[in-house]
Amino acid sequence: MDNPKNKVTVKVPGTSANCGPGFDCLGLAATIYNELEMTLLEDERLIIESSGDGAETIPTDDKNIVWKSARMVLERSDNAEKFKGAIIRMENHIPMSRGLGSSAAAIVAGLTAANAIVGTPFNRNEILKFATEIEGHPDNVAPAIFGGFTVSTVDKGVVQTFSFTPKIKLKLVVAVPDFPLSTRVARQVLPKSVPLKDAVFNVGRAAMLVAALIEGKERFLSTAFDDALHQPYRTKLVPGMQEVFSAAKKSGALGVALSGAGPCLIAFSAANKRIENNIAVEMVQTFKKHDVQANALILDPDTRGAVVNF
Repeated sequence: MDNPKNKVTVKVPGTSANCGPGFDCLGLAATIYNELEMTLLEDERLIIESSGDGAETIPTDDKNIVWKSARMVLERSDNAEKFKGAIIRMENHIPMSRGLGSSAAAIVAGLTAANAIVGTPFNRNEILKFATEIEGHPDNVAPAIFGGFTVSTVDKGVVQTFSFTPKIKLKLVVAVPDFPLSTRVARQVLPKSVPLKDAVFNVGRAAMLVAALIEGKERFLSTAFDDALHQPYRTKLVPGMQEVFSAAKKSGALGVALSGAGPCLIAFSAANKRIENNIAVEMVQTFKKHDVQANALILDPDTRGAVVNF
C-alpha cells in the first residue's frame, strides 16, 4: 500500500567491512546510526538538509548519493515521472571516510526510503542488488540492510548474503582517528596479485572466524581475525596501526582488524565493561604515541539493519 503522505524516516546502522580476513565478503552492522527523513515530491524541487558528522561536505544537489539511490528505485519501479523531487533531511552520526560505512548507510537509506514510499515493490534482496551496483561490492551494504554479521558473494551480478547473529556476546571497541581515508586511496596500495600462501592463509582464517562466531567457540578467535591480503599493505596509511593492534590484544581483545578501508581500527571484545574500557583507553593512548588523535566508541552489533518508520 502506498504511503499517502509520501514521507518516511529510515534509520540505518554503521558497518565494518572485511572483519580482518573476509576482504570484500564479510561485514557487520554496529549500533551507530544515520537517520533520514524523506518526502517525495511530484514537482522537481530538491531540498537536502544535513546535520551531524560531515554535514558541511555533503552535496545538496542531484549529486547527493541518497537522492541518486532513491532515483534508482523510482526509475526501476516506473515512478520516476510521478516523483521528480524530494525533501531529504539527514542526521549523521556515522563518521565519514573512516571505514564505518557512511556511504553504504547513505545508499541504503535512499533505496529503502524510496522503496517504502512507493509501496515496497522490491524485497531486501533486490535492494541489496541495487546497493551493490552503486557501491561496487556488498560487504558494507549487506549488513546495513540485514543487520548482524554478513557473508556475501557475487556471481555474474547475482548477490547472495547470509546474515547471522554470533553466539558469542561481543562488544565492538572502535578507535576513530581524527583524519579521513578514502576507499579509493586505500585500494590503490593493494597489489594486483598475492602469493598463494597468503590466499590460503585468509581462506582458513575467514572460515574459522565464521564457524567460531556461529558456534560460540571463543577460543578459536585468537588468530581468526588475522589477515594477509589487505591490512599489511594498508599499514602505512594508518600510523601506529600494528602497535594499536598489539595494545588492544594485550588489554583483552579477542581480535582486532582494520575497519573497512580504515582508518578506524576495531577490536572485538567479550562483553565486560572493565575489559572494554581498558581496550578503548589503550587504543587511544597508543595512537597518541604516533601523533594521531583518536576517540573510542564502544558499540554492540546491530541485529536489525535498516528500519523504516512512517
